[in-house]
Amino acid sequence: MSLLAQERQNMILQLLDEKGKVYGTDLATHFHVTPETIRRDLFILEQDNKLKRVHGGAIKKSEPRFEQKQNMMYEEKSAIGKKAASFIEDGDIIVIDVGTTTLQLAKNIKGIKNLTIVTNSIAAANELNGLLENNHFEGKVIVLGGSLNPYQKSLSGTLTSRLLSEFRFDKAFISCGGINLSEISDFDMEESIASSMMIKHANRVFLLADSTKIDNQSFCRICDISDIHYVISDIDMPKKWRKDEQIQHLNWLVAKGD
Repeated sequence: MSLLAQERQNMILQLLDEKGKVYGTDLATHFHVTPETIRRDLFILEQDNKLKRVHGGAIKKSEPRFEQKQNMMYEEKSAIGKKAASFIEDGDIIVIDVGTTTLQLAKNIKGIKNLTIVTNSIAAANELNGLLENNHFEGKVIVLGGSLNPYQKSLSGTLTSRLLSEFRFDKAFISCGGINLSEISDFDMEESIASSMMIKHANRVFLLADSTKIDNQSFCRICDISDIHYVISDIDMPKKWRKDEQIQHLNWLVAKGD
């Protein structure tokens, strides 16, 4: 695929994120290419699981609801969450973003003292509340305000970003919709902005990503791969990545189940 085609397809995804639906004829006019070229672009993007083609154009591929995602790759996410929790130390100030894998991290926080946790995940906050009630760790949980997304059990938006700007973290634990050599990405723009701010304000950043996210791209950019310090996954780093200069700093950890 030519670089021009890749750039055009990335721009198609950006337009789709802004509008929710794009039309083939409008895209052909916008990019000054033939309708056949646009149809080929949309076919490739659908094959990559990035959109859904419909009559006349394409629509966003919707993110599964939180409850649906919890059952996907459950054992792998559980192992990743447990591995990530092992990096939390007494006295840490950490931030946890929204996701079913970061929820598994929350479930495995035990035996830590003087811990401060900030999160915009309603599901994680509920889990952490139970752990605090039962004295599984000592510290406090700060739940960020914002606009509620009931389907993803998340809080995001202007208020969330404003609150995040006031914090500094020892460690950030981030989920994603996709990771490739260019960037980390996710489905929702507001949630991606919140995750991006968490990353900027953390000394160390841990990306929790199961194998379905590797070498994939979602709709909204979170950050460059160079902004991440650790990736915790259920598979090894792809071989074709290993000599790339952008990730020579990256610690790639494989989590295995019991």
